Amino acid sequence: MVCGGFACSRNALCALNVVYVLVGVLLVAVAGWARGLAGGSSPPLLGGAFAVGVFLLLIAALGLLGALRHHQVLLFFYVLILGLVFLCQLGVSCACLALGRDAQERLLRSAWPLLSGAARAELQLRLGCCGLGEPPGTPSPGSAPPWGPPDCPRYSPRNPPWHPRDPQSPPGSPP
Repeated sequence: MVCGGFACSRNALCALNVVYVLVGVLLVAVAGWARGLAGGSSPPLLGGAFAVGVFLLLIAALGLLGALRHHQVLLFFYVLILGLVFLCQLGVSCACLALGRDAQERLLRSAWPLLSGAARAELQLRLGCCGLGEPPGTPSPGSAPPWGPPDCPRYSPRNPPWHPRDPQSPPGSPP
């Protein structure tokens, strides 16, 4: 039996929406799991993942219902919403690609003071740095104590004790 006409489109649309449902459930589950595991270290990020998962579930339900019932109005709004989502994604990706190095640094410098001390310490530990744009152990010009070395992790996976940029590494240590 050959799949043709609307039956093939309906089956393909149902399969696509089942994948959307699975991705939406996965996003909601991962956001909930990460919130429970990390104790909510990044609520805006986890809330955004949860909201995107719920939005994807609603869109998938709209598409499934429209495809299974052959409802043209539901399918029209489904395609319209997916088109708007595509345009938003395209705009955001073009804006991200258009950001130059200077603009990225300005954005990071403007967001750095807004971060909590725990978020700064976690970033510094993961990236093996201290403050913004300086070698480990070097405070930024005019820095306040939350930016400087007292709050910086001395050693991290990317900045081991023998790192040549570490001002407190023992002399004669391997590079």
